[in-house]
Amino acid sequence: MSSFAAPTHLLPLTPSTASRRSKFSTTTTAVASRIPSPNSTIQCNLPSLASSQNPKPSKSPHSFLNSVISSKSIALSAASCILFHIASPVLSGNDSIFNFSGGGAGGNGGGGGGGGGGGGGGGSSGGAGGNFWRFFSPAAVAKDDDPQQEWDSHGLPASIVVQLNKLSGFKKYKVSDILFFDRRRGSTVGTEDSFFEMVSLRPGGVYTKAQLQKELETLATCGMFEKVDLETKTNPDGTINITIPFLESTWQSADKFRCINVGLMQQTKPIEMDPDMTEKERLEFYRSQEKDYRRRIDRSRPCLLPPSVQREILQMLRDQGKVSARLLQRIRDRVQQWYHENGYACAQVVNFGNLNTKEVVCEVVEGDITQLVIQFQDKLGNVCEGNTQFPVIKRELPKPLRQGQVFNIEAGKQALRNINSLSLFSNIEVNPRPDEKNEGGIIVEIKLKELEQKSAEVSSEWSIVPGRAGRPTLATIQPGGTVSFEHRNINGLNRSLLGSVTTSNFLNPQDDLAFKLEYVHPYVDGVYNPRNRTFRASCFNSRKLSPVFTGGPGIEEVPPIWVDRAGMKANFTENFTRQSKFTYGLVMEEITTRDESSHISANGQRVLPSGGVSADGPPTTLSGTGVDRMAFLQANITRDNTKFLNGAIVGDRNVFQVDQGLGIGSKFPFFNRHQLTVTRFLQLNDVEEGAGKPPPPVLVLHGHYGGCVGDLPSYDAFTLGGPYSVRGYNMGELGAARNILELAAELRIPIKNTHAYVFAEHGNDLGSSKDVKGNPTEVYRRMGQGSSYGVGMKLGLVRAEYAVDHNSGTGSVFFRFGERF
Repeated sequence: MSSFAAPTHLLPLTPSTASRRSKFSTTTTAVASRIPSPNSTIQCNLPSLASSQNPKPSKSPHSFLNSVISSKSIALSAASCILFHIASPVLSGNDSIFNFSGGGAGGNGGGGGGGGGGGGGGGSSGGAGGNFWRFFSPAAVAKDDDPQQEWDSHGLPASIVVQLNKLSGFKKYKVSDILFFDRRRGSTVGTEDSFFEMVSLRPGGVYTKAQLQKELETLATCGMFEKVDLETKTNPDGTINITIPFLESTWQSADKFRCINVGLMQQTKPIEMDPDMTEKERLEFYRSQEKDYRRRIDRSRPCLLPPSVQREILQMLRDQGKVSARLLQRIRDRVQQWYHENGYACAQVVNFGNLNTKEVVCEVVEGDITQLVIQFQDKLGNVCEGNTQFPVIKRELPKPLRQGQVFNIEAGKQALRNINSLSLFSNIEVNPRPDEKNEGGIIVEIKLKELEQKSAEVSSEWSIVPGRAGRPTLATIQPGGTVSFEHRNINGLNRSLLGSVTTSNFLNPQDDLAFKLEYVHPYVDGVYNPRNRTFRASCFNSRKLSPVFTGGPGIEEVPPIWVDRAGMKANFTENFTRQSKFTYGLVMEEITTRDESSHISANGQRVLPSGGVSADGPPTTLSGTGVDRMAFLQANITRDNTKFLNGAIVGDRNVFQVDQGLGIGSKFPFFNRHQLTVTRFLQLNDVEEGAGKPPPPVLVLHGHYGGCVGDLPSYDAFTLGGPYSVRGYNMGELGAARNILELAAELRIPIKNTHAYVFAEHGNDLGSSKDVKGNPTEVYRRMGQGSSYGVGMKLGLVRAEYAVDHNSGTGSVFFRFGERF
């Protein structure tokens, strides 16, 4: 990645300069040191910036003020290119795969300082706050630093100190070692010291005299040293060692700390100081500079840095005593650490002002969003006109990602999830970039590739049924499957029409043909209305095996009863959060009960001791004819606060559903059927969240209650037993009742990319089986209650379980798809 540098004019902070200023004003807004940022994990991609590679330092304090202000915008540019990307063919909102890549904030250099209140920062990896930053970035090593490059022996005696100006301008010197020598402490500093971040020279590098002089000039003009020099010492092998003696810049102690947001502030124009000014004129000039900086502080906005962190930094100032360049680096690192840990990756410390006063002012560019741009792209990535209306997309954006807010990585991820949940796009990008017209601003670009509006799909399956003598033949192979179609995003408002037809035998589909046609109309109250309601209308036909007419343990196989449902359904769904919703609507349906020969069956069947089949079992319908018609109201409210923690579900989920009969239909059915499900996923210990981190052990506690008052047809009775009721039993094996209670506990232990678990469950009909018409529980010799326990392991999508039936004391192995809770 290319390095970029912007023209910058820095005021050399030498003892003479500092003392000269102190003569004219005792409360001068002193020159702050411009602090390079350490290595950043956030990557940057910047547009090309025109630059002057070798700016000369100016002696004008106001020129320094302007330079640090202008370089502030470059620092933000280096901090504002984070790219989120998702590319998965989304045909539904389920199981989407997100791939986030990119980063922001700085490269290997950043921070800043300035007397009048400017700032500079950046990084060689993606922009620089001036030429100073380019050379002070560890990544910005000169091109001559090539281990394979030829170099010249110094040609001098070993172990002698040679001044920089005595080196030959025609030779290329290889550097063996680099040391910083603190003159105030009288000792060398270790390589872990922050000053080592400031040099581009590296051991093993090859440099010319001009490059070494340029390095010294950069160090001398950065404002972090009162005095700095560069000495070389010869080695017997022809290489040289470099020692950099320095006096660190210090300022008077401070007992106040303020953090301000200087993003989007207008750049001030430079005012050159006439070198022929009298002492009085210079005094007025510096006072004017101080007033300008005070006005700059007054125009700034409060930063997001919490008071707790500001108190921590204030304590650092009090413990340190005098303010030093190293202390400013530590303060910069702590401030930027908080911003980046909380997702504000575009935030950058650009300046420290008000030094040599009792208050240190930390200027931060936080990354204010100035514009939101939505673009549609074709398959080749070219900008095109989209079908989706902009309000549909904008309503999915979280508030922290809108104009006037500070850009946050988590808000970008949330926008990806929300937009992806629309199921309208195959590719989504959220790409923030610097605003060239507003200094410190961020433009958030959202790039979208739309899915095809119309689609059709055919899925097939083959089944082999036994023929004569129980042997399958070619004629008994039955082709089945599903034909589905979808017309999505009608009028660009995410309205859709979906249809599907399913059968297990295309050759004779009338046996079990099932269909569904559904129309979905979101934003019922308008796209701009914050109330998020969706209208759905569907007509359907389905067939399922009824678990009500199932034999208990020891009883011979009971002939099955199939329940066909055909009708219409219309409801409204109001989303409170992404996982919590309220649904209410009307259902009108015709229910037909059939035997295995598809004939209408008004009663359940049972096998006689003689081997014959008797149809004198419990009635299958409310009307007693095998066909019921009814209309009822249905409502469901779900409160789901679960989340994934390193792949494990934690949190809680509550579901309440009620069906209210209207007295319309066969025998004028009037009833109230209600269910309450409560599930808790309890995290048993704290774990660090992140990719590749182990999930915590989880204790699952589950309770389910179902009850019915009024008319209750047998096919709508609550059943006990099965993989989603009480494990270890077949569907409905424990009974069918008017009221039921289910309790379950499961302990999940993570092991190598999956988890094993132990469980115990109990189901009880609460004595209400006899209140079901015909009492199918007693007729088919079922217990009405039962418990089970066992162990299991999750293998991909499959649950492999060994469960013990507590009623009989026998155990069985089961393989199930999906989750129990």
